[in-house]
Amino acid sequence: MRALRLLNWKSEPELTEVDEPSPGPGEVVVKVGAAGACHSDLHLMHDFTAGAVPWNPPFTLGHENAGWVHTLGAGVTGLEVGQPVAVYGPWGCGTCPRCRLGIDPYCENPAGAPVPGGGGGLGLDGGMAEYELVPDARHLVPLPDGLDPVHAAPLTDAGLTPYHAIRRSWPKLPPGSFAVVIGVGGLGHLGVQLLKATTAARVIAVDTRPDTLRLAQEYGADEVMVSSDGTADEIRRITGGRGADVVLDFVGADPTVRLGAAVARTVGDLTIVGLGGGTLPVSFFGVPYELSIQTTYWGSRPELIEVLDLGARGLVKPKITTFDLADAPRAYQQLSEGTLEGRAVIVP
Repeated sequence: MRALRLLNWKSEPELTEVDEPSPGPGEVVVKVGAAGACHSDLHLMHDFTAGAVPWNPPFTLGHENAGWVHTLGAGVTGLEVGQPVAVYGPWGCGTCPRCRLGIDPYCENPAGAPVPGGGGGLGLDGGMAEYELVPDARHLVPLPDGLDPVHAAPLTDAGLTPYHAIRRSWPKLPPGSFAVVIGVGGLGHLGVQLLKATTAARVIAVDTRPDTLRLAQEYGADEVMVSSDGTADEIRRITGGRGADVVLDFVGADPTVRLGAAVARTVGDLTIVGLGGGTLPVSFFGVPYELSIQTTYWGSRPELIEVLDLGARGLVKPKITTFDLADAPRAYQQLSEGTLEGRAVIVP
């Protein structure tokens, strides 16, 4: 079968022929219907070196996947061949307290995981192929009626990651509150939708690209603004001088984390989701009183079920551009250039 594989660090992926996987006990082979191209894949290709993570190439890319059950391994119950499913991407040990709750990204027994801190497309073969081997049936979530694999695949990361970040801040987003979304790209445009679908907050979207801000407005942002030297003052003006109750930084670079701290309200949340490598000095008078600053990684399996429900009901819909597997390198090129609107989805 065809597969888009990363063969070495600091290299471009290659479309190669590999054997079709066969499931062992407890495993499932999924016929891939769609695989999302994620900006973090660019870090795998261009930034990582041996030792950066506890696994290495070669492996097939694609950690946002959905499709249909193709083959069941011995002992698998609760699934049927041909059933549409989404693949929960992070694969932990399955036995530690975090994994038993379905929070595999925070697995506390990495030695027992298939690949420590990874999963399909992250150390093991992912979904940019005709078939994907899933090592445990618990990583498959049946798709609800009304949601097809092409629209479900991006929700497994680009939807789940902002949902997890927003959900943990729900108590701070009642009527009268403000949320700021910095960066309205592949994750941010879904973050705007999730805020509007699950909270009563007024949403302010900030980006450097006017086209992206028009997309944010289309998805319900109450205020949009091109990032500039006056952005922090403008957000303070809109919020009546108080600042935003929750700031979600989907970029994570030095300028954006500083902006997040500058516009956050006392007792607010600043959640850094993007992998931009920025740092934020924290001191007693350096940030608003009782501002909670945190990073998040992916989300839980129960949260994925909730996100897929929102998708099936039409409350959250990723903006997608589809590519054939042979055109996947072009999708990554557009992602790298910043010319892609929303999310790229590879359809084998």
